[in-house]
Amino acid sequence: MILVGENIHIISKSIRTAIENKDKDFILDLVNLQNGMDAIDINIGPARKESIFEWLVPIIKNHSNINVSFDTTNADEMRRGLELYGNCTNCFINSASKDTERFEKMTDLALEHNCNLILLTLDKETGIPKTSDGRLEIAFELYEKCLLKGLKPDKLFFDPLILPLSVDQNQAMEAINTIRMLKESFEQPVKTIIGLSNISNGSPNNVRPLINRVFACFASGSGLDAAIIDAKDNEIIRIIKMIESKTPQNDYDKIYLEISNTIKNFGEISDIKYDINSEIQRNIIKAAEVIFGTKVYSHSFTQV
Repeated sequence: MILVGENIHIISKSIRTAIENKDKDFILDLVNLQNGMDAIDINIGPARKESIFEWLVPIIKNHSNINVSFDTTNADEMRRGLELYGNCTNCFINSASKDTERFEKMTDLALEHNCNLILLTLDKETGIPKTSDGRLEIAFELYEKCLLKGLKPDKLFFDPLILPLSVDQNQAMEAINTIRMLKESFEQPVKTIIGLSNISNGSPNNVRPLINRVFACFASGSGLDAAIIDAKDNEIIRIIKMIESKTPQNDYDKIYLEISNTIKNFGEISDIKYDINSEIQRNIIKAAEVIFGTKVYSHSFTQV
């Protein structure tokens, strides 16, 4: 699985301040933190003032070999970032959707720079469809338009858009089902990507890592190709790699692996055997049941 670090995001006050003050050392610390990732997502938002990539990209390029996921809604700023980086074959444009103007600009840039393009299963007018069928319908429309423009299917990464478990519990499995359908529905295969941490937004900090890790197992089992994750969470990185290599290192790793296999084989979480005397294993199963939808989510679900 391709792992993309999420740790440079302008929504963070400290990162926004560092960018405003041109604090190079602060940014370099964040780059070094994510050196184990396959790419870093640099989210600078709409970037309406001076060019942010003008300052950021040289820092990353001169101090790291890591690829970049350029994340902005500003097409001019996107172009500037891609031009500054140079060889963008393994980089990402994040992102395009059904918004016609944005779609045209971002696909043009993806073609020009031969980079990967993240496509959101989102309609600007109606928002995120509630069903996997609705998201797949948007994906088909975007796919056909991309092919007509000359984009290669293996450069397309569809994002089913993860909604927080605490906001709409049912949407967790709709996203998982969307990943499955995206992997199975196209004659020329496409790829899938998610913003993993979105699943636990709004949940208490003490359970967020657990929710993220278990959902990563679900997503891996459904065929996910890439995930934008918190690079500080070494455990989730270890778990994802453990699932890929099928090499559990302890008893609870076996539960993570079994969850992934259960989703892959369309099984039931209730069939997974675990040690009820192990708090770690109990909590993993509780999180899996909540994501699967067989138990109701609450902020204190691990205590129930």
